[in-house]
Formats: sequence, C-alpha cells, structure tokens
Amino acid sequence: MPEAASRLQITDLTFRDGHQSLFATRVRTDDLAAIAPKMNTVGFWSMEVWGGATFDVMTRFLNEDPWERIRTFKRLMPNVRLQMLLRGQNLVGYRNYADDVVQAFVRHAADCGIDVFRVFDALNDERNVATAFQTIRETGKHIQGAISYSLTERSLGGPVFTLEYFLDKARTIEKMGADSLCIKDMAGLLSPDDAAALVGRLKRELSIPIVVHTHFTSGMAYMSLLRAIDAGVDIIDTCLAPFALRTSHAALEPIVAALAGRPRDTGLDLAKLLKIDEHFENIAPKYRDFLDDTKLSVIDTGVLSHQIPGGMFSNMVAQLRQADALNRLAEVYEELPRTRRELGCPPLVTPTSQIVGSQAVLNVLFGRYKMISKEVKDYVYGLYGKPPAAIDPEVQALALADNERGREPITCRAADLLPPELEKAREDTRGLARDIGDVLCYALYPTTGLRFLKWKYGVEAPPPETKARTIEDVRRENEAVAKARKGLPVEGGVPTPAPTTSPRHFTVKVGAEVFHVEVDAEQATPAAAATTGTVTEGAPDSVVTSPMPGLVLRYLVKVGDAVKTGNPVVQIEAMKMQNNLPAPRDGRVARLGFKDGDSVNRGDVLLTLD
Repeated sequence: MPEAASRLQITDLTFRDGHQSLFATRVRTDDLAAIAPKMNTVGFWSMEVWGGATFDVMTRFLNEDPWERIRTFKRLMPNVRLQMLLRGQNLVGYRNYADDVVQAFVRHAADCGIDVFRVFDALNDERNVATAFQTIRETGKHIQGAISYSLTERSLGGPVFTLEYFLDKARTIEKMGADSLCIKDMAGLLSPDDAAALVGRLKRELSIPIVVHTHFTSGMAYMSLLRAIDAGVDIIDTCLAPFALRTSHAALEPIVAALAGRPRDTGLDLAKLLKIDEHFENIAPKYRDFLDDTKLSVIDTGVLSHQIPGGMFSNMVAQLRQADALNRLAEVYEELPRTRRELGCPPLVTPTSQIVGSQAVLNVLFGRYKMISKEVKDYVYGLYGKPPAAIDPEVQALALADNERGREPITCRAADLLPPELEKAREDTRGLARDIGDVLCYALYPTTGLRFLKWKYGVEAPPPETKARTIEDVRRENEAVAKARKGLPVEGGVPTPAPTTSPRHFTVKVGAEVFHVEVDAEQATPAAAATTGTVTEGAPDSVVTSPMPGLVLRYLVKVGDAVKTGNPVVQIEAMKMQNNLPAPRDGRVARLGFKDGDSVNRGDVLLTLD
C-alpha cells in the first residue's frame, strides 16, 4: 500500500454528474439513499451529490425537496465529504443572482451538509466567483475553485486557450483563497499530452491540491487521466461503472485495478465497488428512457474534430428539426465557429454553450443577427461577465442597438448592478414558504419553484408525471413489448414513454431540461383555454407567429394597445433561450392567442393586429 501522500484520491460523481450526464438528472433520492450507507464506507475523498442541474430537476420534474436530499445524504454518509457543483454567481440557475441570494444559498447549503463547494464560472471571470468564495470561507467549508477547460485548436494553443492562460487563471484562483483547484473539462477535449503538461506545471507552481475532471465523451479520458496521474494530480473524478462512459466519466473500477500495488494505488477495495455496482445496475432500468441509445458507439468521435459538446450538438439538432430545417445542419456547423469567435470565444459550458449554439442556429435560419436572443444581448452587454477575447464591434453594435441600459458594455462585475432580491422573494412567498430553503426555491426559479412549493404544501396536486417509476412498471413494459414483437395481443396496447423522455426521438438535454426533438402529435400542446391560438387569422402582416416550439414567457402588450413596427410585443422561450418577437407593422392589438406560461408550437398565432 502506498504512503497516504502519494495515494491517488477519488471524487465520486455517481450521485450527481453521473446520472445528470446519462439520465438527465432523473435518479430519485430514494434510489440513491438505498446505497448511501455502503458508499459511505468506500473511502472516497469526496462525493459530488448535489448542484448542477439537480436543483432544477428535483423541483421541476421529481417533486422532491433538493435541500432534504442533502440532509438525507449527510445523515447516511457522515464519514465522507459531500460536494456540490456551484456555477458561481449563477448558483444552480442560468443567470446571475444578486449577492444576497448567493450568500443565503451558500450558507443554507453548508448548514444542510455540503462540505466541498466546487465553484466555476462559464467565462472563467473570477469576479463571478468572488462572493461565493467569501461566503464559503465564512462557513468554514472547503473552496474548490474550478477552471472551465476549452480550446479553439486541437490542443492547447491558439489565440486564447494557451497553457499560460490556464496557469494565470489557476494562480488567481489560489490567491483568492481556494483550498484546491479543479480543471473542469466538460466535453472531453483534454488530450493526454496536454493533461500531462498542464498538471505538471500546476503542481510546480501551486501549493494547493489539483483535481482533474474530464468527461468520457471523446474517448480520451482514461489516457488523459493516466498521464495526469503520472504528472502528480492529487484527485481525479470518476463514476461507478453503471453510471460511467458515454457523456459521463471514466469508470472507477478499471483505475483501481490498474493502479493496485503501484505507487499511486487508490487504496480502494475493488470487491466492495463491484458489489455496490449491482445496486446501480438494478435501478438503472427505471431511467432507461433518458439514455441516448440512438447510436451504438459509446463515444462521440465527432467531438474530436468539431469540439462541440454532446448536449450542445443535440440542442442545435433539436432547434433545426423543430424549424423543419435539419437539412441546414452543415450550415450551422460552418456558422458555429464564426459566431463563437465573434462573441469572444467563450468556453462551451452551461450557459454559454446554449447562448452561442442557439445564436448560430438563429443566424442560419433568419440571417446573421437578424434575430438576437435576450441572452446574447445580456451577454454582449456584460451581464454574464468578461469573455476571454474581445467581442466583434459590429456584432456588439447590433446586439445593443435597442438595449435600454445603454449601447456600451459594462466593465464592472455584473452582480454589482443587481439590486438585492431576497427580501422580495420572502414577500412573494409569504404564507407559503416555511424556511429559507423554500424562499430560495422561489428566488432561483420563480415559476417552477413556486409551483413546487404549492405541490410540497398541498396547495396544488402534483401532476401524474412526477410520480416515481418502479421496477414493476419496467417489467410490465418489457412483457408488453415482448408480446407485441411476437404478434400477440397486448391489453391496453404497448406502453410508450412520455413525449419528453423517448430516446427514440432523440433525448435532447439542455441544462436541466429534456426536450423531445420530434415535433409530432405527442408534443406538449397549449392549455385548453388557449388552443384557439393555433388558428391563423388575418393577413401575414397582421399576426405574430411562433418561429419554433417553446413557451410564452410574457406578453409585452395587452389588447387595445397601439404598437409601432418593430416594437417587441411578446417574449418567448425556446430551448432555454428568450426572444422578443416584434410587431410586423403599425396597428392596434386585437387579440392575444395565448396566455403567459402556455406552451406553443411552431406557427402558432401569438398575437393579431387589427
């Protein structure tokens, strides 16, 4: 057995990034809690159990309290550090929140049982992690600063993402008080040689432990991890085998076996791990509809050339298919690097991957920057932070032409412009929220968070789709499918997955959301009261229609209002991006086809002018 100082330490991601990557974060607390006592005895340095998309998914789809999940795990696993992924000032959402929300969130997470906070910013703008760092330090918990790993070339180099770029960021994070540093490779782009070079320099120049996090997407993970291990990395991220590979991470078991008896031996018991694997194999069938099985390969060989993360690629495919323009995918491939370069070469990680990818699709479908999403406008203005490179001046001018805040981007920390939000959230949830955790559910996600609180306290009944699927359900489905394949009658027909979960129509994961790519009869339809919105009325220049399936966030006008050509009249959300749709001519609003919060399909009439 090696000395403790040289032993390779393991952070297990099975409880969070493992099922987020493979099963859209849908694994329920009960299924994880059942094996938690055994996980507690393995000897992991830490276990990532929370953060990322878990908060959104639990309140939106599972009808589970995310705070209670931490408390449950802490009770069942007292001997292992519980870790979460925090998106800096974005927390576990998709926008920057005010400092008072960040502080309250971090303190409550620590109180519930989080020991290690892995904190990153999508743009590697260290100003966006400063408040989180300070608050974590005040709680006495471990700060693990993370750098979003990205490239513009096949390997380290080029105009932005050089070895020195990452070293500079690492030095800054250490000076800010991080207790450890993580290289966070979201798309599996870290090559073996670059892993060795980067880890080697970090070990020489930093005094804090170094962690490598690299997804399996490209197939390079094992090679890169082994080179990082040889270069002296202190901790690596892995998953247990049933929740590993594909877009997840390298499986732990082969690494334990390969290093056994060698200087970097993990000291973990392989037999114990294999026994634990049986539990995950047993529960996995309940979540199989979220697994992308549309191709045989367990790696995405394309990412080696185009460097587009799997979720980002799926998002673009979905947008094109929904717009009946999948034949233009090659154009989007060509457009994407140009759009990314014009937007300052941001790392392709949530939320910037969605921002860049969606704008590339809009550029192809409607003309370059003829339609600009709200997120791109906010990004260009500086509300997400400072990009790694300069934004193209012409694109900046287009994006900020109608910006109410001004046409010049801000240079200060974005959160400095945000007024406190927590007291308003308290007031809005008065009479419903019972503790700060409830208030934070609403503060982070006002629409779905409020709905969850109503489910939680019995104000509204949760919909049937939030009910947990059982192994018995899976068994009945298997039997029905087997009968159907033999031509035998099946009572009630062959069960089919819900529209948002069928992998046979592509399972598209964008942040916490799962989208069904096929636009067919099983897609979500508008509420009954609003179905008249699908009827086309009036001349084309008298109606505003939805350019693709999405959600009506809010109408910006009401019936009877006078509007001018180009005035924004309705804000829709499609694939996590928000767009203001303009009036096609001068006129007066005669009719609103839907109400705020309704789902809409491509071509639905949202508004009619007289």
